[in-house]
Amino acid sequence: MLKKLANSVFSFDVEWIPDPQSAEILYDTKPADGPGEDAALAFEALWAGARKDGDAPDLQPYLKTVLCRVVSLAGILREQAPGGKPLLKLVSLPTDPSDPHKSDEKTILSSFMKSVGNRKPQLVGYNSAQADVPILVQRAIINGLPGFGFSERPNKPWEGVDYFDARNSDYNLDLADAMGQFRDRPTLHQAATLSGIPGKLEVSGDSVAQMWLEGKLPEIVEYNEFDAFTTHLLWARVAHFSGLLSTDQYLEEQKMVRELLESEISQNRPHLRRFVKEWDRLLGITGQG
Repeated sequence: MLKKLANSVFSFDVEWIPDPQSAEILYDTKPADGPGEDAALAFEALWAGARKDGDAPDLQPYLKTVLCRVVSLAGILREQAPGGKPLLKLVSLPTDPSDPHKSDEKTILSSFMKSVGNRKPQLVGYNSAQADVPILVQRAIINGLPGFGFSERPNKPWEGVDYFDARNSDYNLDLADAMGQFRDRPTLHQAATLSGIPGKLEVSGDSVAQMWLEGKLPEIVEYNEFDAFTTHLLWARVAHFSGLLSTDQYLEEQKMVRELLESEISQNRPHLRRFVKEWDRLLGITGQG
């Protein structure tokens, strides 16, 4: 279970799509930087290249993350000054999905790595050690970006922050590893909803590629924000189990999350009302808090 609660924690989730430029380079498809028919053909070329003999012709297999493009990153930043009360903040990239520059993959990656490199928070995700962190690293390298402090590593795990050693470092926390191994590992949706926490709401990761092709990046960002809140609430529950949060502190953490949700709703994020409504529904069924 979890061993350390740092003064800065970032519970995050990343969304990505097949990268049209990867298809252009590897399969000679037409250039396609935005949604449309050429992008759809590029997606299909990448999926076709990953299908195995006997697979259905319309199967959309999981692609190696290096072949994908990051389109959204969202997280809950929890910061606590020594002796002070924790403060929560929603971080959502791109900050403006309608702005092509802010939606550019390089901008998203640079913003994330600069902030993490400066603050050095514990990174908390679900299957993040196997997927989210690797795609951020791979795509930063593909885009020719420096690590901005995110890539720094100590000589030994106990001598500093290390985001590249999930097995030994306390700063790359994968909740999926805490919940189970191999066939017994639940999905984020299963682990969350059975705990009274909203899981997937209407959208799943398999839907993101089609949503992007339809020009629905704002909806992808909204979905990503849902997963960020889900991940943070599950982290708090695991931290409580691990003895890092007392029962009173765990209840207070949930109260702070609810206050953050209400604050964001009042600041023109009405989609988060669905999260609150589902949270109340699940608490009513499970009787858990």
